Amino acid sequence: MKQPHLNRKLVLEAPSLVPDGAGGFTQGWQPSGTLWASVEGRAGRETRVGDAGVSRMSYRIIVRAAPVGSAQRPSPDQRFREGARVFVIRAVAERDPAGRYLTCFADEEVAA
Repeated sequence: MKQPHLNRKLVLEAPSLVPDGAGGFTQGWQPSGTLWASVEGRAGRETRVGDAGVSRMSYRIIVRAAPVGSAQRPSPDQRFREGARVFVIRAVAERDPAGRYLTCFADEEVAA
């Protein structure tokens, strides 16, 4: 198996509750760390959400593995950020039998 070329710096973000000022909370995002990654586009499609068109692209994002329970290990309730781009993690799997890398299957949505 060919070693991935980790050439993109992504910020891993985890959901957090942020006070809304009215006694309740809204969902925010808290950085968990920065990971070097290989980002490969897979497939894309355009859908409609209400009256707006949305372009959805799926990606395979490969990162170095981290131990289970580590803040540096991605999980499906998290997302990656690269500047203004956001990649929502849908699933995570070990890429190789030795467990050196993880493959994260993620989606990016952009209003069309």
